[in-house]
Amino acid sequence: MLKLTGAALAGTSVLGVNAFANDAKAKDGKKPKALIIGAHPDDPETTSGGTILKLKEAGYEVVAVYMTRGQSGIKGKTHEEAAAIRTQEATNACKVLGVRPVFLSQVDGYSEINVEKYDEMRELIIKENPDVVFTHWTLDLHRDHRVCSCLVLEAWKRLKYNFELYFFEPMTGAQAQLFHPTDYVDISDVAAKKLEACMCHVSQGMEDIYNNWHHAMEQFRGCEYHCDRAEAFVHMRRTGNDIF
Repeated sequence: MLKLTGAALAGTSVLGVNAFANDAKAKDGKKPKALIIGAHPDDPETTSGGTILKLKEAGYEVVAVYMTRGQSGIKGKTHEEAAAIRTQEATNACKVLGVRPVFLSQVDGYSEINVEKYDEMRELIIKENPDVVFTHWTLDLHRDHRVCSCLVLEAWKRLKYNFELYFFEPMTGAQAQLFHPTDYVDISDVAAKKLEACMCHVSQGMEDIYNNWHHAMEQFRGCEYHCDRAEAFVHMRRTGNDIF
């Protein structure tokens, strides 16, 4: 499914049932599983909605994980009110995509990196036992995005790199910085379904956000990949230089 760039380009597969065959092997003979871990309701959908649909086509079980419930994301609403609205929006979006939502305990705008939160993320990943995880690129101007990325990265390390790790890009330029993809997914034939899922996030003014940012990003990455629409990722690989 992912097209590798540069030296890794030769011999890679382009969108098919064996999309992640070389990277993510189903564990214990079970159906392979992917986690899409975002900081807020709408992050998994806007950054990776097309890839989620392609993973499902390839036979993956996909789980959308939300680190927060978007408690600070609706002006004029209390944290409790906003959380209820945005949790329902995320649930609706997951129904469109055909995936299961999971919500963690962090608070939008007040996310933390500490032992308790490291443990929460790691325990979730242990419980779900994924073959591949997608999450935020670490160099991001949004604090919650950075926190989410760091928590997942630490879990990957502590769990002895037992799943493939990819970073996605939310609103590159405004949020993600210096994002140079290693991999692309052609989402041209599922872009309409991705858009339907994203539009479930009514409280976020998604029509304007999508038209001004995500649509352009999909087209730009599509130009790089020589297709109509694409999503792009950075594949994190362990190297022999890891001394920890």
